[in-house]
Amino acid sequence: MELDSVATNTTPTESRTRSPLRAAIGYVLMVVVSVGAFLLIRRQGEMLVAPVAGNAGPSLVTAPTPDIFLHVLVALTAIIITGQVLARLFARLGQPAVIGEVVAGILLGPSLLGSQLSALILPPSVGPYLGVIAQLGVVLYMFLVGLELNPARLKDRTRATLAISHASILVPFILGALLALLLYPQLSDRSVPFTSFALFIGVAMSITAFPVLARILTDYRLTRTNLGVIALSCAAVDDVTAWCLLAFVVGVAKAQVGQGLFVVVGSLGFIALILLVARPALRWIALRWETQKPSVGLMTVVFVALLLSALTAEAIGIHAIFGAFLLGVVVPHDSALARAFTQQLRHVVTILLLPAFFAFTGMRTRIDLLSAPALWLLCGLIIVTAIAGKFGGTFAAARLTGLRWREAALLGALMNTRGLMELIVLNVGLELGVISPTLFAMMVLMALVTTMLTSPLLRILKLQTIPEE
Repeated sequence: MELDSVATNTTPTESRTRSPLRAAIGYVLMVVVSVGAFLLIRRQGEMLVAPVAGNAGPSLVTAPTPDIFLHVLVALTAIIITGQVLARLFARLGQPAVIGEVVAGILLGPSLLGSQLSALILPPSVGPYLGVIAQLGVVLYMFLVGLELNPARLKDRTRATLAISHASILVPFILGALLALLLYPQLSDRSVPFTSFALFIGVAMSITAFPVLARILTDYRLTRTNLGVIALSCAAVDDVTAWCLLAFVVGVAKAQVGQGLFVVVGSLGFIALILLVARPALRWIALRWETQKPSVGLMTVVFVALLLSALTAEAIGIHAIFGAFLLGVVVPHDSALARAFTQQLRHVVTILLLPAFFAFTGMRTRIDLLSAPALWLLCGLIIVTAIAGKFGGTFAAARLTGLRWREAALLGALMNTRGLMELIVLNVGLELGVISPTLFAMMVLMALVTTMLTSPLLRILKLQTIPEE
């Protein structure tokens, strides 16, 4: 792609700077206004009445069959073949290959093939086992993404990264909570408090798909550019914050607010541990083995550290992928150790393990539940609100922190990518009963549409000349 030349030639540090005091005041006002707006929305929403409780949704948990291993092999074979075919097809249409793999997962699920035909390829009994493979794949992939990230490029953009990422959360969060005033009476039930419903819709609108965004940046060769580093870093901060908010929402839904506070405190402690302990140790190891090929013992030590980091993040409640990504970041990206891991893992992860992640999410997607025109209109409104909130919040914050018009617009398009991280969040809401299966299907479509729009928007913004201020 040619986007790397645009991103390389338009460096954010060349744009005008803003005073730290002004940025701090603006950030505080943004947070205060957002909190006040949600409280007003909550006050209005508490007076609404939702319909009687409906269906709790299907479950994928079934007893394992004697030939489960055979079914897993058949499923992986079908997933890889379908994913590669659609990836090449979507590449011809100008979409990143990852979009074809996502669509392949949906195609093999019950929404398009039907339950009986889909069960021949992806039987429900395969779900739990395929889910384990999928989670392992995305953990290893995010570790590889972390290995390619150069944190040195963020030294001058720390405040901007925090401001942009949090604005890209707060604006869609408030718009999502406002949209909940319309959705709650029609798509929820009386057993769900409006506060839990509105909080969850706000969080679901705020997600950026970290793994999918990383794949798009890789496909467009933007991971090593300034814009790519900022986008990936904003998405990382965005999703860590969003996972903390999600844990808080789950605590509210379960009347366990302390659980959300534990996630916030645990996340800060975990990040400090990685930066203060793991980073110096990995730098020392990388320097020692720079002149020779890393041994099997050394690779084993790093693999164990990777698993422990992912395990700690999962136990805290911010998802294992952030532990894997953070550990990858603190490994010197230009070291022989990083190159060795990248060469040995990339093809296995991208060809075998990641497609399993896409197929697993396809098994949970039921687009066929949208059976009335009114439901499709609501789905369209959800999509428009999601795009406006994410793009608008990111664009405004990027401009206020000194990015140029084109860079701010490109960053807004990238942060609008939601994809599979959104599906993970939506499944949490469905399992808790906070959202209905019908609303779940609408939100899944929103995630797919916003993800598929990323590539065309990148090309449009690249070809158009956006006037500088």
